[in-house]
Amino acid sequence: MQLTLWSLLPLLPLGLLAGLLSGLLGIGGGLLFSPLLLALGLAPHQALATSTLAIVPTTLGGTCAHLRSGQLPWRAGLAIGLGAGAAGLLFSQWGRVWSGQWMLALQAAMYLVLALVMGPQAQGAPAWRETPRLLVSLAAVGLVAGASTGLLGLGGGLLMVPLMVRLLQMPVHQAIRLSTLAVLVSAAVAAPVFVADGRGLWPLALVLGGTAAAGAQWSAARLNRVSERLLVWLVRSMALLLALDSLRRAVAMALA
Repeated sequence: MQLTLWSLLPLLPLGLLAGLLSGLLGIGGGLLFSPLLLALGLAPHQALATSTLAIVPTTLGGTCAHLRSGQLPWRAGLAIGLGAGAAGLLFSQWGRVWSGQWMLALQAAMYLVLALVMGPQAQGAPAWRETPRLLVSLAAVGLVAGASTGLLGLGGGLLMVPLMVRLLQMPVHQAIRLSTLAVLVSAAVAAPVFVADGRGLWPLALVLGGTAAAGAQWSAARLNRVSERLLVWLVRSMALLLALDSLRRAVAMALA
């Protein structure tokens, strides 16, 4: 794919949209970046690697907004960030051996499961505290998200938010803040691997990620204004739409 100034300009509004959703839902933007890059004609491995590169500036914008608000607990953030970073580094070496259609099929299955299980925090759930048990659980959640980043070029936010809400009984807003930080860490450790082996197109990633960072910073700063019910509906809707898109692409690739 030959990159020119004119070919990159139409990507700016799409990058902004990905950033707005990233800051609002705790995702890295990869769920929009990946289908967009595939539509532009990139091979699955190249599209997923470039998506990971674009996730870094996107989630950096959202994380900075959460840090400024003082609502990002550092112990919980450290636990989930370490898990995500370790798995992202490990699994970034494995993604290259998977066929493109299997990577897309796995994406579709993951999105479908998340659309089915995502829901609001259970009524009457106790207030969450940074206990040792919770910190270990958050590290495990980070491991799952980091694996999805390394293998599939996804930030893992659509994995982490439902896991924290349903399994750890964490409020949706707090889960989104921690997810944004963990996605940043996992993408940051996987990105150099993708650059070194030539899978990621860093100029394209910078255009998408730089634009998305502005949108993510704006929406993350306004997260508290959005109701939990709306956030849950948005996550489930995005997961279902992306499951259908990934499945369609996997079938088309298998039949080609």
